[in-house]
Amino acid sequence: MRTDTAPTGYSRLQIALHWIVFILIAQQYLLHEAISAAWDRIGEGLDVAFDPLVLAHVAGGVLVLILVVWRLALRAQRDTPPAIETGKVQTLLAKLTHIGLYALMIVMPISGSVAWFGGIEAAALGHNVMKIALLALVALHVFGALYHQLVLRDGTLARMRRPLG
Repeated sequence: MRTDTAPTGYSRLQIALHWIVFILIAQQYLLHEAISAAWDRIGEGLDVAFDPLVLAHVAGGVLVLILVVWRLALRAQRDTPPAIETGKVQTLLAKLTHIGLYALMIVMPISGSVAWFGGIEAAALGHNVMKIALLALVALHVFGALYHQLVLRDGTLARMRRPLG
């Protein structure tokens, strides 16, 4: 819901949630080997001992889901600053990237949970495919932020570093 009173920047909480989710997603990629190895052992019918790295991956996924839902709730309450116009193609690409990021940050923890707790192979396969798509969208998002910062110098990145209006 865009109004004439849309904020000029993100709130302190919105910024904190953005960076916490970023760190959690990075952690998920760094710790995925432990859960992959455990999944393979389960698939071979072997026992899996407790591994804190597996727990960290599972808990990290749950936290991503919770924090992203929280971010969306805040977005619905407070709205977001209007995008800095850079042309129709770039605006569309930014919008599609954000929609894809939010969708994957919701669907991936669900598919991972269904795979891990339900033992559903199809959910695990989907989760693995989505991790590649998420990585691509994160890279595109980072590239876009750096492009705004270093080439356009339009202040877009500053809005995610410190709270404004």
